[in-house]
Amino acid sequence: MFTKKEKSFTEVLGKTNRIVEGTVITGNIVSTADFRFDGELIGDFQSTGKLVIGPSGSIVGDVICNNADIEGKFSGTIQVTELLNIKAKASIQGQVTVGKLSVEPGADFSATCTMKPNVKNLLLADGKEAKQKTS
Repeated sequence: MFTKKEKSFTEVLGKTNRIVEGTVITGNIVSTADFRFDGELIGDFQSTGKLVIGPSGSIVGDVICNNADIEGKFSGTIQVTELLNIKAKASIQGQVTVGKLSVEPGADFSATCTMKPNVKNLLLADGKEAKQKTS
């Protein structure tokens, strides 16, 4: 009489990937889900979700995402379609392109910054466009 659609395993747990402290990844990551780094990534990251770099996390490479919260270390080029939130203990070096920017006092923000509200297509380092969804 009533059919109950079973939720997938990822819907039950949420769609956030987590790289824990002590984990080092060398390579590129492409994901549609949110990501939290408490470990280290040496390579490029692309997501249509939110990126969180925890206090012990670090990324060296190019990043493209919709939203980002950074509390750890980042070095490279980051393109955030919507909001980039930089916490007080964060260290950012490189090039930043954002829709909106929030920097807490005490953050090390040693980067060039370009603000482009309502960005739909961001350019990858090789000149190709990365399709980003906007709200």
